[in-house]
Amino acid sequence: MAGAGGGNSDVQWCFSQVKGAIDDDVAEADIISTVEFNHSGELLATGDKGGRVVIFQQEPESKNQPQCRGEYNVYSTFQSHEPEFDYLKSLEIEEKINKIRWLPQKNAAQFLLSTNDKTIKLWKISERDKRPEGYNLKEEDGRYRDLNTVTTLRVPVFRPMDLMVEASPRRVFSNAHTYHINSISVNSDCETYLSADDLRINLWNLEINDRSFNIVDIKPTNMEELTEVITAAEFHPNQCNTFVYSSSKGTIRLCDMRASALCDQHAKQFEEPEDPNNRSFFSEIISSISDVKFSHSGRYMMTRDYLSVKIWDLNMESRPVETYQVHEYLRSKLCSLYENDCIFDKFECCWNGNDSVVMTGSYNNFFRMFDRGYRQDVTLEASRENSKPRSVLKPRKVSTGGKRKKDEISVDSLDFNKKILHTAWHPLDNIIAVATTNNLYIFQEKLN
Repeated sequence: MAGAGGGNSDVQWCFSQVKGAIDDDVAEADIISTVEFNHSGELLATGDKGGRVVIFQQEPESKNQPQCRGEYNVYSTFQSHEPEFDYLKSLEIEEKINKIRWLPQKNAAQFLLSTNDKTIKLWKISERDKRPEGYNLKEEDGRYRDLNTVTTLRVPVFRPMDLMVEASPRRVFSNAHTYHINSISVNSDCETYLSADDLRINLWNLEINDRSFNIVDIKPTNMEELTEVITAAEFHPNQCNTFVYSSSKGTIRLCDMRASALCDQHAKQFEEPEDPNNRSFFSEIISSISDVKFSHSGRYMMTRDYLSVKIWDLNMESRPVETYQVHEYLRSKLCSLYENDCIFDKFECCWNGNDSVVMTGSYNNFFRMFDRGYRQDVTLEASRENSKPRSVLKPRKVSTGGKRKKDEISVDSLDFNKKILHTAWHPLDNIIAVATTNNLYIFQEKLN
């Protein structure tokens, strides 16, 4: 298998682009913290630890020449969040962008939500290629004219100008979370969205920023009785009353907002019984779910824990219908991964456009794809060594002991500082975006 793709095991992936500085000395602010395609795939947004959002736009020739898909170039860059200080709690609130979510496009402008630990912002991204001229009461440079000199009435006209992309904050949603926000998700009704922190989930209206409704609260009366926290939450793609949230205990709860205003009583709970043979000191840590994503069809959902990706059918709560081991060879290394804190890394996962392939990241800048139909998987690497234009990515193999073959890499040689936590898949094409520390790699299907 050359690679996993859109329901076809013969897809070959090739290098397209890499964004970001080549320096080995990486500034903390430049580390990418989230990656997200918009609904058409024409725009690709990244957020970083410095609070910046960078939007890339696909060049338009791809629409006319399917054999030559356009590259992504910088469309807009703006500072979304600034560092703040909570004087009541004497806490610094860092500017790092935790999540970006695009709203479905309704007019010429684009809208996205971005969030740091405490504050969510709604941004409008719009283009201007004309400017008004011929004002009656002010000069072209903006200075107001002396009213005594105005003797004629002019009709202002629009003149062409160089294209300007403006990012303007439309609403700021703040002061609703005591703990750090880990998820935001836009509802299919396009009017509301949810935001989740460690213990609560809030429901917002996109038009109203001074109040939200608490829909899940798992905070115990006595914090010493706390046994789990919320790790991720997402709305169903086409049922506006349904959402799921995952926990650090490895359970996923599906809630129906029609049942009650406060969804503390879940409609379904998805949990796989633990295998007693695999029980260890680290069992609880590695069973914590770091990401949950509904399939585009809404029939399935995917969860990512430390060692595996699981696909759940919404009609079956007892166990997942598919389980894919991402890096099972690390099970024997859990002790050292605990000591260097890597065991707490939060890997994300994503579906391809037709839900036939899933993708997630690993260490050593490896990322994994699992073809659900062909039951095949592949390990690929994002590295500058393979960054010749259109060069085909060669599958990588990790040696788990015994004699190492020529093309294999030993488990002991893996670099745990190089990790792919954030990945995104174009909603319509076989184009993927993979974030390594401060670089964004874009790969696409090789077209003959």
